[in-house]
Amino acid sequence: MGRRRWLDLLTAAIIVGCLFGIARLMRETRFAGNAVAVDGDTLVMEGRRIRLRGIDAPELSQTCRKGGETYRCGFEARAAVRALIAGETVTCAVRGRDRFFRDLATCEARGQDIGANLVRRGLAVSFGGYEDEEREAREARRGLWAGTFETPQIWRREHETGHRP
Repeated sequence: MGRRRWLDLLTAAIIVGCLFGIARLMRETRFAGNAVAVDGDTLVMEGRRIRLRGIDAPELSQTCRKGGETYRCGFEARAAVRALIAGETVTCAVRGRDRFFRDLATCEARGQDIGANLVRRGLAVSFGGYEDEEREAREARRGLWAGTFETPQIWRREHETGHRP
């Protein structure tokens, strides 16, 4: 077999492999179990790190201001997730992974979409999803919107945490 033919076959094999890989990442995988909230937008379930798709919650060390007072908005977001999932079976629909190899998922507990719940309550911002919930929270001045805050993405950049949504 000539060198040119061998390179054509190798290129075709690489393309087919990439297409199968992309199809696998796009396929939705569902699973359920007990979860632990690491922060306001990350869960651990069955040894898997899960990033809640479509939201960005304040980092644990991030503070915000409301009523002239500074408060730990990152801890508040995590506490809300912990309360929502406490003693409940969490069901997640995974679709893809982020650059930190966390599963990207939409998760539910108590019959509620966790991401939608957090954004609607003003405990997280929309990050590619939940724009209607964010508008509702902003108009009602709930959570973060009741005071002043830096978006988690800007806060991370300014504090160089290296963590990204």
